[in-house]
Amino acid sequence: MDKQPFDIRVAMQHIREAVKPFPKAALFELADEGFCSPFEQLVACIISIRTKDETTISVARHLFQHVRTPHAVSYLTLAELDELIGESTFHEAKARQIHAIACRVVSEYKGVLPCDSNILLSFKGVGPKCANLVLGIACNQPHIGVDIHVHRVTNRWGYVESLTPELSLACLETKLPREYWVEINQLLVPFGKHICTGNLPRCSTCPVLNMCQQVGVHTHR
Repeated sequence: MDKQPFDIRVAMQHIREAVKPFPKAALFELADEGFCSPFEQLVACIISIRTKDETTISVARHLFQHVRTPHAVSYLTLAELDELIGESTFHEAKARQIHAIACRVVSEYKGVLPCDSNILLSFKGVGPKCANLVLGIACNQPHIGVDIHVHRVTNRWGYVESLTPELSLACLETKLPREYWVEINQLLVPFGKHICTGNLPRCSTCPVLNMCQQVGVHTHR
């Protein structure tokens, strides 16, 4: 198949339609449900690490039924917090991390997590993906949340060429139109889970196949 030049604006338009039948990415779903403060989004992102989206949403909902603010979380014991997020992967470590963040937000920022990249990244265990998702979703700031789906799909397209999500982030920051910086994660998570999958991608039903370079794709559906 002769490939057309890759047009990110056309691609995003097609993918926006293609993912409508699928569940939303966890943090965006939780934001739509009202769990949209920077602290709630950061906690949800921590819960999501190595945890499936459906579990992340369930665990976060359960936690936020009991506590939703740094003050409330700081009053919990580690055992209580661990029990509340017990269905997530590595829940004991996450409980310690979330509790430490809550206590620090209370002591240093009067219980309100600032929309500040340097502050978010200063918390132990918080990397660019979570920081950027919080800033994009909760703070309405233009930041790109690069997870494994965004990394894999954009490299498969040939839109970027990088070996790690961190390098993909740097590449995307130089060429992705700013209007898509937040939306690219919102779209490519369900797209990467259901169409442009890691193994045997569904190229036959992909709406951007005519532009995709299919880098690294040897077999597909």
